[in-house]
Amino acid sequence: MSRLRTFATRGDTPVLALSVVTGALVALLIAGFEYMADSVLLEMVIHRPLWQIAMAPALGLVIAALVLRTVGRGTNPATSDEFIRVYHERTPKLPLGDLPAKLLAGIATIGLGGALGLEGPSIYVGSTAGLTVHQRFRRWLRREDIRILLTAGAAAGVAAVFKAPATGVLFALEAPYRDDVTRRALIPSLLAAATSYVTYINIIGPDSVIPFLNDPESRLGLNLVDAPVFTDDGLVWIARDQLSALFTGVEVADVLGAILLGIMAGLGGRSMAWLVRQAKGYARQTNLILRLFVGGSLLAGLAVGAEVAFDSPLTIGPGFRAMEWVVAPDHGLGLIALLFGLRIAATIVTLGAGGVGGLFIPLAVQGVILGTFVGQVVGADRPGLYPILGLAAFLGAGYRAPISAVMFVAESTGGAFVVPALIAAAVSQVVAGSSSVAEHQQHVRLGHLEKRFTLPVTAAMATDVLTVPPDATLSEFVFLHVLGRRERSVAVVDGGTYLGMISLTELSEIDRSDWDDTTVGSVLRSDLPAAKPSWTLRDAIGTMGDADVDVLAVTDADASFIGVIREDDILKLDEILDETGG
Repeated sequence: MSRLRTFATRGDTPVLALSVVTGALVALLIAGFEYMADSVLLEMVIHRPLWQIAMAPALGLVIAALVLRTVGRGTNPATSDEFIRVYHERTPKLPLGDLPAKLLAGIATIGLGGALGLEGPSIYVGSTAGLTVHQRFRRWLRREDIRILLTAGAAAGVAAVFKAPATGVLFALEAPYRDDVTRRALIPSLLAAATSYVTYINIIGPDSVIPFLNDPESRLGLNLVDAPVFTDDGLVWIARDQLSALFTGVEVADVLGAILLGIMAGLGGRSMAWLVRQAKGYARQTNLILRLFVGGSLLAGLAVGAEVAFDSPLTIGPGFRAMEWVVAPDHGLGLIALLFGLRIAATIVTLGAGGVGGLFIPLAVQGVILGTFVGQVVGADRPGLYPILGLAAFLGAGYRAPISAVMFVAESTGGAFVVPALIAAAVSQVVAGSSSVAEHQQHVRLGHLEKRFTLPVTAAMATDVLTVPPDATLSEFVFLHVLGRRERSVAVVDGGTYLGMISLTELSEIDRSDWDDTTVGSVLRSDLPAAKPSWTLRDAIGTMGDADVDVLAVTDADASFIGVIREDDILKLDEILDETGG
């Protein structure tokens, strides 16, 4: 037993084994969630009369709000954002008791027609499962393994719901940061995603979550009518020259089209990120009853409008049916543009009304619609190319996750269109800038030293310090502070009000015989800056360098003295390490 324990606790063995367990657990939970939301509820809703379809999203929002308030004890509707939020916390924590509420609220929102994605609750399931597994087996694990299992769980969630394991891994590694990745979680995330994917497709099936990608003609962008087909063994063979052109040839027109699409997707992703922020702010600030009434009414109106325009309520649900509609031939540019606007409106309204779901699929839907629009404008002769490029560009711009967006295209199309997809995604990133639909993303991954410099000055501030009154003599300052306490600079405070600093530098300009008759108040320096509690340690270090001092007083807005921050205290990294949790 002791030998087994030694092996089990060696290196990364426990976290790798638990990543596999997490992946399998996540797949089982998500399979049940998707079946109830998509295969049962949503399938039932879309076959009802139009008035019932129009009213269904409002009912879903009401049920979701009640579930979050009762079962979830007032928990918020955030899902994938919660993964990113807790990733950056000192001690990541997602209460297991909130999971049933989020799942039930997600089933109600999406299953009854809310325009959000299945992947949001799926990522939340994975994140919660990873943290729960860590909590259960923490005595076998290292402290840093908590974020590794958190990331592995999120990767398993995305891998399952999209049936794309590599996409799941890359998304989980990219999502916490706008311009960086979490490399340390790579191997555990690979194991969790692979396990989740294998488990999931054996329960649900291997078909792509993007419907038109299950059609070889649409997926490859070829006209198979003209290709030799042999069906004796059930296989479809495509002419070799067509495949060669598809996988090795990149036409100049496609590159130019990818650049144009990248520009438009970057602008669209940037706009959608702004709309998402506004919707989330509205959801937090608006009365629940008013929010549900306005949201439900707008979603009903959008569904009726879509029925009139497209003979189908394409604003209902995550958007799979909208993608199927838009990639079909012979749709005018006006209708495609209208669908683009209606789908964005439906997603933003669902989010603003407090619906529970993700934004990955809605972004993909917008990308497919935009890609189809651009494809028609440029007269593309490959029907599947531009919708897929649009998916990669818009999704990458919206989430600041270009690598996972391109990988999703690669996995879903068997490797087709990767080069133009890379171009479109890269251009969309440049145009979108730093905007993102994810609320808690940070720009880059910080090292230990950099993290400490982002702490507030209160993390290293000393409050139990002696000050000197302005009427004290220089002799008193020297004997009590310089010689008695080895302090070179001391804050001068009068009745709680900070006046300035006195240091050895000021003493050097006064003759020794005058120390007994010269007060501190007459020689103190009042021109030195004072730090504020809201400052970071980086702010304090920069100010010290500019002022050429090693001590700063910390005051509030009324110039009341709070404490001091010393350069030596900032450099005591072992103590500050405790503030950041390692």
